[in-house]
Amino acid sequence: MLFRPLSLTIPHIAYACLGDFVVVFGMFSLFIREKLYIGEACWAFLFGIIIGPYGAGIFDPRSWGGDNAEDTVNEITLEFTRVVLAIGVFAIGVELPKAYMKCHWKSLLYLLFPVMTWAGLIYALIPDLTFLSSLAVAACLTPTDPILAAAVVGGKYADKHVPAHLLHLLTAESGCNDGAAYPFLYIALYLILDSTTGRAVEDWFLLLWLYQVILGVVVGTLIGWGFQHLMKFCQRNDFYISLALLTRAIGIMTILGSDDLLAAFCCGTAFAWDGFFNRQTEESVFSSVIDLLFNVAAFVYVGAWMPFDSFNNETLSLSVWRLVVIAILVLMLKRLPVMIALYKFIPDVKTFREADINGLNMMYRYTRF
Repeated sequence: MLFRPLSLTIPHIAYACLGDFVVVFGMFSLFIREKLYIGEACWAFLFGIIIGPYGAGIFDPRSWGGDNAEDTVNEITLEFTRVVLAIGVFAIGVELPKAYMKCHWKSLLYLLFPVMTWAGLIYALIPDLTFLSSLAVAACLTPTDPILAAAVVGGKYADKHVPAHLLHLLTAESGCNDGAAYPFLYIALYLILDSTTGRAVEDWFLLLWLYQVILGVVVGTLIGWGFQHLMKFCQRNDFYISLALLTRAIGIMTILGSDDLLAAFCCGTAFAWDGFFNRQTEESVFSSVIDLLFNVAAFVYVGAWMPFDSFNNETLSLSVWRLVVIAILVLMLKRLPVMIALYKFIPDVKTFREADINGLNMMYRYTRF
């Protein structure tokens, strides 16, 4: 029997590289996060570029799949990012204060619709894209990423300088606007794909709002509410229940073709609605460790997967310098002007300074990413 002690496969190399990064980042995380104010996402993305095909060539997700490489990689990327985002939005829902959505729904309503609508229109600046194509792109990029948001609204600096009510508002927004972006995306897709405008609007109301958004909210809330009572029952009778079961919301909504991210956020919010779960886990750090590991893995993957050769695209008349100009314009116009214009109508944004912080917070996230 031939003895082969080494097994150099792509997954094994990826595990080793990911472990090395987490260990090194953990050693210096206090200095990096509290002194440089740079979260793990940026460093993980940079590390992915270093070990990816444009760097050392150790980890290349786009080489997977054989003859159907592109379809396979797209499917892997979709499902992997789906799980990571769902974990992030569920964690945000769980960590919100008791009955937060009931007391602060008006502020979130302003951030989810007028502010996101304005932010979506900014992408009309992209050259050689029709308005509907720009709207579809905007719907994918307008939501605030819960992973990047956690890096911005967390830490000693934010705790010291940013009011608690504003931190909670930004956190809640980053959790629910991933799912709330569905209406912006699908109105563009229906107008592009359907034969008539009337049919597109009909599909948007019936299929999108009723089936995907409202059904996602209802099912996610029911699952979270049900597991909240099940957890209390198990604690009274010394049973054990795994919170991993709560991810069934993602699976159910994906099978139904509904809004799985919004369902995950509603599930987490309903699960921790009365504050019972937060009281039971206030000293636990295990969930934070798991969340960190998934976040780091996701951004290392995205860094290695990123198609930098597509930054020059003649079909869309894109080039690196145009992308830089568009990025600067988006950072200047995407969030800050509309927040300053509307802050007097948003109950949780009490002063001009808080509106400025809210707008600059978004600029900060995108600049770092």
